[in-house]
Amino acid sequence: MRDDTTTVDPGVSDAGTETPRLSIAGVGRDFHTRNGVVHAVSGIDLTIQRGEFVALIGRSGCGKTTLLRMIGGLLPATTGTIEVDRKPLWRDGRLDSSAVTKLGFVFQEANLFPWFSVIDNIALPLKLRGARKRERRARAQELAELVGLTGFESSYPRELSGGMRQRAAIARALSTEPELLLMDEPFGALDALTRERMNLELQRIVLETSSTVVFVTHDIPESVFLADRVVQMTPRPGRINKTLLVDFSKPRDVYLQTTPEFNEIVRSLRHELDEEE
Repeated sequence: MRDDTTTVDPGVSDAGTETPRLSIAGVGRDFHTRNGVVHAVSGIDLTIQRGEFVALIGRSGCGKTTLLRMIGGLLPATTGTIEVDRKPLWRDGRLDSSAVTKLGFVFQEANLFPWFSVIDNIALPLKLRGARKRERRARAQELAELVGLTGFESSYPRELSGGMRQRAAIARALSTEPELLLMDEPFGALDALTRERMNLELQRIVLETSSTVVFVTHDIPESVFLADRVVQMTPRPGRINKTLLVDFSKPRDVYLQTTPEFNEIVRSLRHELDEEE
């Protein structure tokens, strides 16, 4: 096990000169309320390389989800630019649909359609894109196996545990082979043991698919266990305070979390957040 964990300048990746998967430059977001303007996020610069897993952490209200929603095209940035594979997400105030097709989203709630079976929920994005039934069902079956839902393809969401519903949501997000997977507290509602299993499953899936991931979490150990880099955001307005490289080899097992090296990283990040109070 390696412990080459280091702190680098905020938002900076050391992955060389290849075209980054995601480029964020000077991004900010303001909200207008009855009490005035709320500066939710300000001056975000972040570059994420292909195949990289980046976790966003910070206190509640620091703008993690706002930033993720901007990356996903669900909110426009007030200032700055966001590019996916060097293509601007927004052009002349309009969302570029060709850039959005590169994205997959997983929320804290699985948001499965209750009247669809697991296989039909997974296949839905392909159906909406006009894929033939045989093609989309074959792809959905492949993904059901990937996320460990073999035997539950015909089940309905109400018949699944919370962890299984999230597996289906992850499979659905992967159905269109997104180049960037955005995950907003996907395991936040799960019990501790299920969450631990889902972290292991997510790690396996990401390694098998070579996905690029931006992962929002409040859980510091979870961020260190999963990520190649942990990006810590400041209280509102959310800015990048520091970026921590986590260089433990992958795949990682649960016993990594019992090591002094792992716990020192967690302690350091927790100390940084405590200092903000």
